[in-house]
Amino acid sequence: MERLQQLMFGHGLLVILVAMLAGFMLMFNLLGGVEIWPGTIVEIPMYGTAAGWVRAHTGGALNGVLVIIVALALPKLNLGAFAQKFTAYGLIYSAWAFTVFYWLGNASSNRGLSIGPSALGEPDMIGLIAFLPGLPSVVIVPIVLFLCAKGALSR
Repeated sequence: MERLQQLMFGHGLLVILVAMLAGFMLMFNLLGGVEIWPGTIVEIPMYGTAAGWVRAHTGGALNGVLVIIVALALPKLNLGAFAQKFTAYGLIYSAWAFTVFYWLGNASSNRGLSIGPSALGEPDMIGLIAFLPGLPSVVIVPIVLFLCAKGALSR
């Protein structure tokens, strides 16, 4: 269990680090570049929208925090060995898959929310790469949260 916790702490912190970098991307997007001196902004070519960078910043941070919180709770949950591994690796995978989704979805013509055409736009390769890794996560995360809640309430 200690090894699983260590992995979850490390990956949770790395996901939060990437989310903090998305905060810089948000700032650069809002300013149109980087301010190197008060009132002097060097333009940086940017992709995405401010709203997309807000989602990458806050969503990524919360996903990393979720991984860390569950890692801290793991010893208190009544989970078998398989459920512990599924929880740890499932949350690590999902946190990274959602991180990829946030960053690439912001560059996609349809926000990476569908494989085919939608109200948001036509599909593209970037959207497909954003969408597909996150797809298993929409099943994994609810299962993991259910297992954890059941384990917490069964004591």
